[in-house]
Amino acid sequence: MAFDPLTAALDIGGKLIDRLWPDPAQRDAAKLAMLKLQQEGEFKQLDQDFQLALEQAKINGIEAANPSIFVSGGRPAAMWVCVLGLFYTFFAQPLLAWVSTMAKFPAPPVLDTGVLVQLLLGMLGLAGWRSMDKANNVASK
Repeated sequence: MAFDPLTAALDIGGKLIDRLWPDPAQRDAAKLAMLKLQQEGEFKQLDQDFQLALEQAKINGIEAANPSIFVSGGRPAAMWVCVLGLFYTFFAQPLLAWVSTMAKFPAPPVLDTGVLVQLLLGMLGLAGWRSMDKANNVASK
């Protein structure tokens, strides 16, 4: 069974075609027509996804070129939050916990880094794609 509704509908459509057209030539022609419709729909969806990504890239470029730090500084601020959170989690907190046991005061809290790591991996993933583009000599726009 298919997971997306379009493929599931086409599977059901193929079974209906098998029952409605006993003649193999008519059945094959109907299935071919259905496959052409499916392919056109997939190409339209791919084109829409590509256009959406292209528009988002244009907006990101305009946003990054803005002289206001409140507009262009959002991505760097998110990266610095990740850097500071990871610094605290992997360096400062263990060190402070060690010192707190020796000085007999409460240990500092441990951060839940799930969301932090998701944000970081998203940013690094995008940076990874750009690094791959640079390695393949693809110019940025």
